[in-house]
Amino acid sequence: MRAAFACAAAVAALLTAGAASAQSAPEVAWNLGVVSDYVFRGYSQTLEDPAIQGGVDATIGAFYVGAWASNVDFGDDTNAEVDLYGGYRGEAAGFAFDVGAVGYAYVNAPVGADYDYVELKAAASRAVGPATFGAAVYWSPDFFGLDEAATYVEANAAFAPADKWTVSAAVGHQSLDVNDDYTTWNIGVGYAVTDHVAIDLRYHDTDVDSPLSEGRAVAGIKFLF
Repeated sequence: MRAAFACAAAVAALLTAGAASAQSAPEVAWNLGVVSDYVFRGYSQTLEDPAIQGGVDATIGAFYVGAWASNVDFGDDTNAEVDLYGGYRGEAAGFAFDVGAVGYAYVNAPVGADYDYVELKAAASRAVGPATFGAAVYWSPDFFGLDEAATYVEANAAFAPADKWTVSAAVGHQSLDVNDDYTTWNIGVGYAVTDHVAIDLRYHDTDVDSPLSEGRAVAGIKFLF
């Protein structure tokens, strides 16, 4: 659980700094969802089975912290992923930016599996009419499993063709130092049923020939509180 503890320390620091600068109560939002398959960077994390997911986010001025969890299945005793994250959002020269850290911890992981890890994140986006274009980079000094230093770079875009509808897509490249590098992409459509209920249908694929990374459609519903 070292990744979770490291990120928790960063989150605590961000929370303290944010509270000092904003001097106001944090805005808290909860979410709960169900997906037909939990896909992360092109790979199924549940052996292609459904997942129940949920999280909480607190925003204090430009600072934010949060936690998120999902069931997972790696074919061993690991049964859940718990993420802790924090960061700072702002705007500069017409671009929105987001810098922070994410800690990934895995419940009941086998001894010596070395699943837990931390990533540093930097992202930027810009709105152009009804469209938004963005890019992000994630870097870890000690990635999941056998891999050590790893970098994930992504370009993404979203377009709102009509009220309540959003079409979005992303393409990313995962660089690894032990396993082979690979490219992943996804495209999908989201619909806001109400202010508190959203559904998403998305297609994921990679350039890796593996049962858990082959093309697949994923449906999800999320409840916001």
